[in-house]
Amino acid sequence: MAKMAGKTVIVTGGGGGIGGATCRLFAAEGAKVAVFDMNLEAASKVAAEITAAGGVATAYKCDITDRAAVDKAVVATEAELGSVDVLVNNAGWDVFKPFVKTEPAEWTKLIAINLTGALHMHHAVLPGMAARKSGRIVNVASDAARVGSSGEAVYAACKGGLVALSKTLAREHARHGITVNVICPGPTDTALLAGVAEGAPNPEKLIEAFTRAIPLGRLGQPEDLARAIVFFGSDDASFITGQVLSVSGGLTMNG
Repeated sequence: MAKMAGKTVIVTGGGGGIGGATCRLFAAEGAKVAVFDMNLEAASKVAAEITAAGGVATAYKCDITDRAAVDKAVVATEAELGSVDVLVNNAGWDVFKPFVKTEPAEWTKLIAINLTGALHMHHAVLPGMAARKSGRIVNVASDAARVGSSGEAVYAACKGGLVALSKTLAREHARHGITVNVICPGPTDTALLAGVAEGAPNPEKLIEAFTRAIPLGRLGQPEDLARAIVFFGSDDASFITGQVLSVSGGLTMNG
């Protein structure tokens, strides 16, 4: 039997690269997948691919920075797919420039998407998980949170906050049988990375520099992250909580 059979999974940013790969892999393992994304067309495309492959998935338009929208989407998910067993907070956004050249409006957007949005999702889903005394939460942060990253100061701060939040919630909810773990991608071949590169003076050289810095010699692929996320979301990781795993081809190796 597939390891996620009968489980209901929410993936935010599910219409993107890492999110889409994660949705498809959860579905392949038997989960019913709620594809959350601001871009309903992208979310619907992922859901349609899953359905065509024989899986179960529904797309939901959801702006995670809007708490009312989050509550509405979670209620709709539970009505259609069942109580949420796994939450994957994957949605993110970045702007690549030195901190002193950033503007407060950019800080506001970065914090809203990368930190406040995850707070909304946790706050909407955790009470039900606690009542059922079961649940898995996987938060997608960044190696920028672990070691810093030039040009990503506010993004790194948000992701560092997400790591600290995850460890605290792991402690608070261990007694409810809920695990909370973190995946930290390194440079990954997604639209987000392409967008970051476009903001650099020489995008091709930036991508080459990222690739050279990775000991395994290539950029991460969305599927690399999806496999780690699904592991943390499964019962294979039932005795693991409060942990931070770098999935970066060896870019960072500190404990």
